[in-house]
Amino acid sequence: MGREFASAAARWFHLTDMPARPVITAVCDKNPTILDWYRTNLPGVNCLTDDYRELLADTEIDAVYVAVPHNLHAEIYSAVLEAGKHLMGEKPFGIDQAANTAINKAVAAHPELLVRCSSEFPFCPAMQRLAAMIEQDVFGRILEVNGAFLHSSDLDPEKPINWKRMIEFNGEYGVMGDLGMHVCHVPFRAGWIPQNVRAILSDIIKERPDGKGNKVPCRTWENATLLCETVNPAGGDTFPMTLKTQRIAPGEKNSWRLEILGTESGVRFSTKNINHLEIFERRGSEQMWHHLDMGHETTFPTITGGIFEFGFSDAILQMWAAYVSELAGVTLGRFASCVTPDETALSHALFTAALRSQAKGTTASLD
Repeated sequence: MGREFASAAARWFHLTDMPARPVITAVCDKNPTILDWYRTNLPGVNCLTDDYRELLADTEIDAVYVAVPHNLHAEIYSAVLEAGKHLMGEKPFGIDQAANTAINKAVAAHPELLVRCSSEFPFCPAMQRLAAMIEQDVFGRILEVNGAFLHSSDLDPEKPINWKRMIEFNGEYGVMGDLGMHVCHVPFRAGWIPQNVRAILSDIIKERPDGKGNKVPCRTWENATLLCETVNPAGGDTFPMTLKTQRIAPGEKNSWRLEILGTESGVRFSTKNINHLEIFERRGSEQMWHHLDMGHETTFPTITGGIFEFGFSDAILQMWAAYVSELAGVTLGRFASCVTPDETALSHALFTAALRSQAKGTTASLD
């Protein structure tokens, strides 16, 4: 994801009318091969190091993006803030609830710093149109909300284990920590706060090759289904919200979905067809689903014409445009900004309750 940001920064001129632009002046990576990639592709970088402390000591750096395994979040995020740098972090913003609390304590101690968490999919044009429907309150009484992030990267049982299947690096949340913020971002921003959760967590492939001829245990949850009783602040009604995160999802690549169904209207979106939005409308006794094709109708304007189609790298660019704009004091709307520290804290409350629910086989309240 660091290289994705480097690529987005390199094509910043693709955006128009931006109040600021990022200039990458330092890179830290423990992998010498990756560090060489930065050396080759970012010749203007002043500092290339394998020690983040050296980077944080650079007084010319204003903001830091940190994309590291979850067990390092609390240490490095807090160090970034203590060094007086603005922070863009990765989900889940701490390996567990205690780590997230420690990070947010450091955030509270530095209110002058902008701290946000990465989540790119809400910046797809179709999702921004869906978000506008939420703001316009077109759904009537909400009947249900269903969100999912379906990933197939662990479908092959012979794929060598990586850190996301190791509990000491990824944490007990497993797939929820890895992918959960993606499904939480829009519902949380809409104000749809889970009151409780019944979780079904699945550990499917028990062992994987270690790349050295041996088999080692996989100790994190691969798939998770969370059924939440949720309150709609618009009317105080409760509705079921189902949030799925899966690393073993047959037939998927990297699909993000959201569906909202109400008595008056509904909407569906999936990145499987990233420029396609389905909208439900009721006229008396008649019910209709409309298919709306979106183009490159982005929140942060670009040189690309609106008739052209949108992709993943465009979503990354839009997310970074949102962060850099906010650093410059410009925000374009409720759903056109990145995940906040408070929203990460809510996700940790949800995932921690999900672990309790799975352990006891009962519904667990969020603390």
